[in-house]
Amino acid sequence: MAKLPKFSLSLDKDRGDWVLKQDGSNRAKKRYPTKADALAAGVLAKAVGKDGGSVKIKKTNGRIQQERTYPGR
Repeated sequence: MAKLPKFSLSLDKDRGDWVLKQDGSNRAKKRYPTKADALAAGVLAKAVGKDGGSVKIKKTNGRIQQERTYPGR
């Protein structure tokens, strides 16, 4: 079984929005106006894609709040 890709959801303090990035990349995969928008039902799973992945959800201070895993289909 292949390793699941890893992502992080964190606050972009310069732009004031929440950004989902694949770990090791500086490029945003998806941006959300609020953390609540990013955490709404099915939104992160759709952004991660059909291959699935693990998402570290961070607080505004950058510390990890929780981690969610979305299995591939």
